[in-house]
Amino acid sequence: MNNRSVKCKRFIWILSCVMAGALSGQESVHAEKLTLADGVRLVTVDSRAVKIAEQEESISQADTLIARSLLLPRADGRYTQNYQELQPGMINPAGVVFTGERSYYTYSLIMQQLLYDFGGTISYFQSNKRIYETKQLETKRIKNYLALQFASTYYNLLESEKMVIVAEREKERLEGHLSNAQSLYKEGVITKNDLLQAEVRLSDAKQKLITSQNLRKIHHSELNNLLARPLTTTIETEEANVVPATSVNLEEAQGSAEKDRYEMKIVDTTLEAAKLEESGKRAEYFPNFFLQGRYDYMKNKFALHEGMWAVLVGMNINFLSGGSTQAGLAKIASQKQRLIVERSKLIDDIRFEVERYYLEMVDAQEKMKVTKDATAQAEENLRINKVKYTDGVGTATDVIDAITLLSVAETNYYRSLYEFNRAYAGLMYSTGQDLVGIYR
Repeated sequence: MNNRSVKCKRFIWILSCVMAGALSGQESVHAEKLTLADGVRLVTVDSRAVKIAEQEESISQADTLIARSLLLPRADGRYTQNYQELQPGMINPAGVVFTGERSYYTYSLIMQQLLYDFGGTISYFQSNKRIYETKQLETKRIKNYLALQFASTYYNLLESEKMVIVAEREKERLEGHLSNAQSLYKEGVITKNDLLQAEVRLSDAKQKLITSQNLRKIHHSELNNLLARPLTTTIETEEANVVPATSVNLEEAQGSAEKDRYEMKIVDTTLEAAKLEESGKRAEYFPNFFLQGRYDYMKNKFALHEGMWAVLVGMNINFLSGGSTQAGLAKIASQKQRLIVERSKLIDDIRFEVERYYLEMVDAQEKMKVTKDATAQAEENLRINKVKYTDGVGTATDVIDAITLLSVAETNYYRSLYEFNRAYAGLMYSTGQDLVGIYR
């Protein structure tokens, strides 16, 4: 064996070891365990929608600082360098007298403070502060809405996982029934029709299992999307059934919603901002008074004083603006009226939303009571029919119907359970409760 073949075999051995290590490393990767509480907390921090809302909040805060700057003193500086064709001067009986230099520079320092403008500037500042508050409330609203979305999707994923288990159990039961039917057919106890019936129902169960598995993948990807993660990130869920501590009263829930919902607070705060903006706009009809202090310097060796300090109190008033102030007031009045109508509609929408979630929760509770013992009864029914079929007393149709009935009972129980959890989460959101605190 030459040296080249030895090196080649050694390279192949090293490559195979590396590949084996990589594969074993992939197999050792475990799914990340994500509880409902952790997911709700993460989605209110890492979501792209939250980051966008926080940037909107920062922009509004900057607008507030800009509006506040109009209340503070303003300092300006100016410098110029002048070059003239001829040296300035004047003629008198004694001859030509120069009054300035051909080349000179000037500079000025000016500080001005608004004294009074009938509340116009302060109203604009306070209006911007209210708008900033609405942005903060909007960020909280988005976080709470994302928490609701995550909780609903998490329960969807838990339900789809249970549906996969139900489908797998149905498939296993039908496989067991088919195996029993094949044995009985070989012994000549049953007909070919019973065997074909079992095969068809098993094929249908396999299709249900595939559908359930695909639905689970969809909810899995949806959960990753909410967390701004790669869609294929593997997540291990944990059962999360929330039981309300006390019963919920519909009227009290609707009253709480009107008071605590972020949407209501946003509309009310926006209405306050519009009223303040209206006051600021109306102040444009009146003069504003200011105080100004300045220092002016002009290099001129012929002047008696090159620099001069001055203090003045002034007034600005606009006599004609083409109707812009009146149009602005009309626009604000329309905005206020729109907000009032929106508030009325929002109350109706919120009350309807609370009632819908409340009725869904009550409906799911009733379903849970009905389906609570149905699974055990369906299991006993299947056991009895399997014994009858084996003894030659029952029929294949009875066994298959019993298997189907048990799957239906399990499906109904899990669906009512997660319907209740989703409805409860929606009810808490619709009444203005903080979902992060509820699922903590």
